[in-house]
Amino acid sequence: MGLGAKLNLVLLFVFALGLALFYFFSEPFLEKAAEEDVLVRARIMMEGAAGIRKYTAEEVAPLLTGQMRKRFYPQTVSAYAATKNFEVLREGFPDYLYREAALNPMNPRSRAVEWEADIINDFRAFPQKRDLVTHRDTAQGRFLHLSRPIRVAERCMVCHDRWQDAPKSLVAAYGKDNGFGWKLNEIVGAQIVSVPMTLPLRGAHETRFFFMKLLVSVFVVLAVALNILLRVVVLNPITRISTIAGEVSMGKMDAPEYHSGGSDEIASLSVSFNRMRRTVEQAMQMLSDTLKR
Repeated sequence: MGLGAKLNLVLLFVFALGLALFYFFSEPFLEKAAEEDVLVRARIMMEGAAGIRKYTAEEVAPLLTGQMRKRFYPQTVSAYAATKNFEVLREGFPDYLYREAALNPMNPRSRAVEWEADIINDFRAFPQKRDLVTHRDTAQGRFLHLSRPIRVAERCMVCHDRWQDAPKSLVAAYGKDNGFGWKLNEIVGAQIVSVPMTLPLRGAHETRFFFMKLLVSVFVVLAVALNILLRVVVLNPITRISTIAGEVSMGKMDAPEYHSGGSDEIASLSVSFNRMRRTVEQAMQMLSDTLKR
């Protein structure tokens, strides 16, 4: 096996090993990066929902308090305002979903399903938590959920304490069986931003295969360059020196010397070879002269 073939085998082994390591170790890194990117956007949207809730409670609701005796306005409800605002955001981010779920909501549509109840109960068990990131596998794929607790504030008690004390228009709209009996500072629900991870994970996989293709391209270019360099700088000079050595060994003393420019190892080898050749020629000449006598 030639020197070039041996070099190519070593290069191929090192490259295959590196590509395999990249394939196995890049997946969790890229998936984590995709998840972090999704979480950054989810947190921005969560902050936007929190801002809308605060604005509605502090700026909008007081303006309509007097009119609530005659008619119930859902615009005074923070959850309603946050949900409507998120519907506008979804025009730019259609994959993101927002929901405010509660264990005992006034609106039955906001009642927590099993997995949402698990999140709320986790917040109730650990009230110091500011947010929670969870994953859930569904028939539609894997979902990531960013959740924050909904804690009962003093302004919530106006509607959610006793149904007898709530605005009559509110009781008329939702009835008196749900959404009452809340306690101050109690965690009753959660804001949940949900994102399907199918597209982000697909993007991570596409990124991984893009870099693998890039690595293959770099290896091909590097292998070609190294083979050309090996052929020009090492193999051709060695082949030429070997040919001259063979001719000299067969008695062809008029074979030309080999000269290599530069100061590398091949140049040093050519100088040593030429010196040895001259020594051999001198020895053969001396032997010839001795035999003639």
